[in-house]
Amino acid sequence: MHKDSAALKALLDDIEKLHPKKIDLGLDRIERVLNKLGTPQHNLPPTVHIAGTNGKGSTIAFLRAMAEAQGLKVHVYTSPHLVSFTERIVLSGSPIKESVLIETLNRVLEANDGTQLSFFEATTAAAFLAFSEHAADILLLEVGLGGLYDATNVIDRPAVVGIAPIDYDHAEFLGRDIAQIAREKAGILKRHTPAYSAPQSELVRAVLESEAEKTRCTLAFANEGFRAYAQQGRLVFEDGDELLDLPLPALRGAHQIQNAGLAIALAKSLQLDRRAIAKGLEQTQWPARLQSLTDGKLARIAQKAGAELWLDGGHNPHAGLALASGLAELDAKSPRPLIMIAGMLANKDAPGFLDAFDGLAKTLIAVPIPGHAGLLPETLADIAKGRGMNSFTNDTLEAAVQRACELKTKTPPRILICGSLYLAGQVLSLD
Repeated sequence: MHKDSAALKALLDDIEKLHPKKIDLGLDRIERVLNKLGTPQHNLPPTVHIAGTNGKGSTIAFLRAMAEAQGLKVHVYTSPHLVSFTERIVLSGSPIKESVLIETLNRVLEANDGTQLSFFEATTAAAFLAFSEHAADILLLEVGLGGLYDATNVIDRPAVVGIAPIDYDHAEFLGRDIAQIAREKAGILKRHTPAYSAPQSELVRAVLESEAEKTRCTLAFANEGFRAYAQQGRLVFEDGDELLDLPLPALRGAHQIQNAGLAIALAKSLQLDRRAIAKGLEQTQWPARLQSLTDGKLARIAQKAGAELWLDGGHNPHAGLALASGLAELDAKSPRPLIMIAGMLANKDAPGFLDAFDGLAKTLIAVPIPGHAGLLPETLADIAKGRGMNSFTNDTLEAAVQRACELKTKTPPRILICGSLYLAGQVLSLD
């Protein structure tokens, strides 16, 4: 391990010990630290603040590609990361250097002076500090959890707000009341700030409308204030101003049409031109979102058997439905038996996630997620078995892919590794 990598890992391990809870929603602690650092959150480029349950990262990836296609310098803050923590903080188009992150985190720790500060609060404070000290034209800021009391919500004047689809996730922190979850996520709406929302359920929409009215925020919903849909191999976007005939997005799946639509609405609010929007759609990259794997150890195992290998980090029922829809599209064009290799965290709705694949996948191979509180593979296999799926367990990803290739199928299978972004990160870190 490189010297800076080892030092960063040790520093992040120390930061996790600053607070007894990994997640503790609230703004008092981060505001205290940021005030000592000179309020860097008030010295940021025009900021796009995005909340929601699924699709936040894809929407940001689309918007980043569009802004960069126009020649803008873009800061980005997302979580979690897949392989390296530095992926979370992008400075002017490039992941933050480990040495810069170490120096910035140490300044945050000095300002904190040993008091309680959650891991996400500390790293968010470091991100704001870095963003304030490096020039950029725009900041794309993803909410970590919820919205109202999320550490990113210390900004008070975003340029525009985006709300991705809202559904159940993180029940241990946000509960199972979808109206309350929507109110929490609507907490990033700011007075007189334009906002755009992806399609929502009737209840979620009603809550968002109510919260927008309280803040006197102009909120436009997909399929009403603007529309995005696929037509004859193109993406059509229309709003009250114009109709855009655009290329289909580079990211696969029907759900990415809606994510792209939200990104286009945000891009138009930022006055990006149509050429940059079109180019950005074609050039967007976002790993572990229905990603075809053609390189690396696991891909070589699959290729030797004539199998396809795909990767997705979706981990809740809503993401499962979107993923299953994307795979159904693939199956319609090129039928292959689908074999799932899955690992899931213990706090996720594994039954709800697997329900989305009813009739699409008949086999699941459960694997552990080393270093994280995952479901036992045997437990996940039992859940799959209860849904009529053939189920197996393996200790490693390599063994699971090999087993998937050796199962008797009429044609070489389509293998999907899924269930966790942490598992996806492990896949992408393999040579």
